[in-house]
Order: sequence, then structure tokens, then C-alpha cells
Amino acid sequence: MGTVETGWEQGDAGEWQDAGVTRRQSSRRAAVEGPRTYVEPRARKGPNEKLADFLGWFSVGLGVSQIIMPRVVSKICGIDDSDGNTVLMRALGMRELTSGVGILTQKHPTNWVWSRVAGDVMDLALLGKVASNDENHRGRTTLATAAVLGVLALDVLSAQQLAQSPNTAVNPDVDEEGIHVRKTITVNKSPEEVYSFWHDFENLPRFMRHLESVRMTSEGRSHWVAKAPAGKSVEWDAVTTRDIPNELIAWRSEGDADIYNEGEVRFQAAPRGDATEIHVDLTYTPPFGVAGRVGAKMAKLFRKEPGQEVQDDLFALKQVLEVGEIVLSDATVRKGMPHPAQPDR
Repeated sequence: MGTVETGWEQGDAGEWQDAGVTRRQSSRRAAVEGPRTYVEPRARKGPNEKLADFLGWFSVGLGVSQIIMPRVVSKICGIDDSDGNTVLMRALGMRELTSGVGILTQKHPTNWVWSRVAGDVMDLALLGKVASNDENHRGRTTLATAAVLGVLALDVLSAQQLAQSPNTAVNPDVDEEGIHVRKTITVNKSPEEVYSFWHDFENLPRFMRHLESVRMTSEGRSHWVAKAPAGKSVEWDAVTTRDIPNELIAWRSEGDADIYNEGEVRFQAAPRGDATEIHVDLTYTPPFGVAGRVGAKMAKLFRKEPGQEVQDDLFALKQVLEVGEIVLSDATVRKGMPHPAQPDR
């Protein structure tokens, strides 16, 4: 178990602020929130990690374009869009997609970035051959060559930076066991009350939005059903591995689980008043293997990455325990452009 770093943030932090909150909801929110909320600060990526992340997404985007629209990409590069060139372009797209997935799903993707360097050299050789053919559009080929040279410079820079910092993780949430998330929040309830609520696992779907149901099957064992992409569901059985009243609950999945997961939640008395610090430490393997890891990365574009979802669930738990229900702003319920607040229905 690693050390959980935490910090203090104002209660009016972005997680709670929303232009569409009604007056009644705003006052109730203030009562729930209190003057401050104890949360774990998000880790910030350095320029080296951000560059590698960018190159990973660039590879995925380019690879998908080459696979889906090979003739369009060929035309941009000044290449004749014959059937043979279309097959070659799709093969290059598969190479790009593989490199991008490797960069986005590995904790230390230095070798995958170097694979992009090798791919750039191959692309330059192919473009040189294209430029020597009078039947192709040399102007477009020259522009494509310049673009590849620019990307090659970024790839070499990124690979060298990562090689010089071998202990720096580009994707810290991903390890050999899957995705690892640590989050913390303070709830204005005693450790006894919070422990009692969480100890009844059937309460978990009340604030964990990805859960459909949790059913106790026997002492220390439960059956979980969770939402999956494309309207599907995944299921698994879990066993409680540690249970210290009012202090800690630990669990792990068992058997042939659709999603292997394990974690623990600690309940510690907060230094201020009759409150509890909840520390969640969770490790799980997304469904569909590597594709699941890429999906988890892509979800970041929509603020639905694992860490954000766990933090949102903890805020929902705070509301359930302190108010008795989850308070949603009007803008949360009504998707689309900003609009005046409406009374809740």
C-alpha cells in the first residue's frame, strides 16, 4: 500500500460549481459542502509525459485515418490511390495504431516511442520512392515529407527524454495488474456511521453510478453487476479479505470474474469536528484487455477516466450520507448549451 497524498481545497471547487444550479439546490449544496472539502490533488504530468501522450494519440488518430480512409490519405501524400497502394496504406495504419496503443497503455512506453522513430524512417523512405515517380504529385509529397520530418524530430526528442528518466511513469494509473486509483474525501459523519453504511455492500449502487446491483450471497461474499460499454453488463463475485470495524474494509474478486478488481477503503477520524476521511485504494483490469485500457484513456476526453469517476462517486457518497440524496444541478440533467436554471422536477 502506497502513501496517499492529500490536500485541502475550497468547498466551491469546480466539482461542485455549475451555472445551472437552482437557488434551492445551491443552498442545500452549501449545507452539504461546508467551508472546505478534503480531496486528493490530481497528479500533474510533466512536459516529457505530455509529449509522449500527444504522440500516442497522434499515432492512434493517424492509424485510424489510414485504415478507414486509405485513398484520402494517399491523395494528401501525393500517392496514386491504386488498390496496391491502398493495401499498403492500411498496413501502415495498423503499424501506427499499434504504436499508439503501446504508448497509451504502457507505464514506461520508451520502446514504443522508439518504434515510432523507426516507422518515421520507413515512411521517409517510401515518400522518397514516391517523389521519384513522375506519375505522383510531387508538391504534395514534398509537404508530406516535411510533416514526417517534423514528427520524426518530436519522436526522437520524446524517446531521448523518456530514456533519460526511466523511473518516470507516463501512464501512472496503469501497471502490470491493471489500473490503479487512489482517492480521498472528507464526510461530515462519524467513522462508525460511514463504516456501517459502506459495510452493507448493497448500498454501493446508491452512489457508484457504474454499478447496477450488489447482492450479498453469504457471509463475506457478494455478487456484483456493473454497466459496460454498448449497453452490456459485467458480473463477478467478490470476497471480503479484511474487515476491521469502523476502520477498514478490503475486498477482491474471485473465480472467473469479468473484471478482476481488488481494493480497500479506510475510515479515519478527521482532525476537524465529527468527520471522517475516506481513503479509497482500487486496482482493476478493464474488460477487453488492452482495448479496455485504451478505452479508459479515451474516456479522459469526456472527463470519465477511472480516477475522475471514483472521485465523482465519493462526492455522491458525501451527499447521500449528509443530505440523504444525490443533488444534481439542472445543467447536469439537461445536456447541451448553457441555459437558465430550471426548477427541479
